Amino acid sequence: MSNEMWLIIATVLGIALLLFLIMKVKLHAFVSLLIASLFIGLATGMSPMDIIDVIESGMGGTLGFIAVVVGLGAMFGEVLKVSGGAERLALTLIDKFGESRSQWALGFTGFLVSIPVFLDVALVILIPIVYSLAMKTKKSLLYYGIPLLAGLAVAHSFVPPTPGPMTVAAMLGVDLGWVILFGIAAGIPAMILAGPVFGKFIGSRIHLDIPDYQKLDDEVSAMREERDMPSFKLVFSLILIPLVLILANTVTGAIVGEDSTNLFAESIQFVGHPFVALIITVVLTFMLLGTRRGYSRDEVQDIATKALEPAGIIILITGAGGVFKEVLIQSGVGDVMGNLVVGAGLPLVVAAFVITTFVRVAQGSATVAMVTGAGLMAPIIAISPVSQPELGLIAISIASGATVLSHVNDSGFWLVNRFFGMTTGETLKSWTVMETIIGLTGFAVVAIISIFI
Repeated sequence: MSNEMWLIIATVLGIALLLFLIMKVKLHAFVSLLIASLFIGLATGMSPMDIIDVIESGMGGTLGFIAVVVGLGAMFGEVLKVSGGAERLALTLIDKFGESRSQWALGFTGFLVSIPVFLDVALVILIPIVYSLAMKTKKSLLYYGIPLLAGLAVAHSFVPPTPGPMTVAAMLGVDLGWVILFGIAAGIPAMILAGPVFGKFIGSRIHLDIPDYQKLDDEVSAMREERDMPSFKLVFSLILIPLVLILANTVTGAIVGEDSTNLFAESIQFVGHPFVALIITVVLTFMLLGTRRGYSRDEVQDIATKALEPAGIIILITGAGGVFKEVLIQSGVGDVMGNLVVGAGLPLVVAAFVITTFVRVAQGSATVAMVTGAGLMAPIIAISPVSQPELGLIAISIASGATVLSHVNDSGFWLVNRFFGMTTGETLKSWTVMETIIGLTGFAVVAIISIFI
């Protein structure tokens, strides 16, 4: 057996071990990724001490970027949640769109809210609005719920600073602005098709009333008093600030070059770096949604500290993904995989989607699928001449593959199942199809764009 063939077999066995540990043993993804990395390293002939060094460098190299950005993003999202900013976005958009077009309002609300707020938290915050609309109009919960879920799912997977696309960007070494740009370009049509369009279709075929264990009084369903919420303009502006600054950094770098000595360009690139852009946003959020709205400094600090609890898990999984990627590169597996992909003539955008889809279907977690997909693609990209825009497209292709075909091994599947009171079959017909539409649409958009780049 040739050395190249053994490297491929060892990698396949390592991925199989990863899936077994997550699915059958129910071992945490963080530990499972580390064990799989150790296995691949030993199986491919790396010395034990070299593997230890790779674990340290892979973890540190990835977390040097991700820990800062995910931590800041989580704080921003938590303050937005506590202050009522998410509800303000939803209620204002529904008012502007009108009740007859509230599906569209909910879709765009989900899209905006899920950029700073984790998907499951955002759903808990906004689901009472869906219940209220369904009670008022007597329409199926899915008529309003699917558009909201589509908006949440699209931003969660496609638009930084959410952890998934942030992780992929860090592991592939792509400028975050390109990921934001292509994530929005792919995400909006995906949200429209999977949200208002599919929501209207499935809502007319599956009628769901509010489950008994979720029913609310009129006073509760109205949520908090509107006067207690921040203004729409303020919340919308705070969400836009980091996106605009990061995109400005990317555009400036593309025009004048990354190493420009122009003072204005340097200033834009400094404030547009994800670290600085998010620090600016978080400080403004603490002030404008925190202390100026009656929260004490201690309370704001407590809110920020609480935000880091769920972020810590994501940061550790991301770090383990960095280890997995580094082992593949240092063991020589990446070179072999890259030569196979290049030799087969398979476009990298397509390879990224197919690889990540396989992992997604097999083990369920979108985050683990993104981390694993990026880990497998990073060494392939390392031997291929790939521009920053192309890397951005590959990142969204990975995100698309990590979104399709959510089913019974995905925690998100059961979260939606519970909140909507659906049977497993109804969840497959609604949530699973919605997720698949999002993933396929996102992939189709980036595949088309890749033809011209």
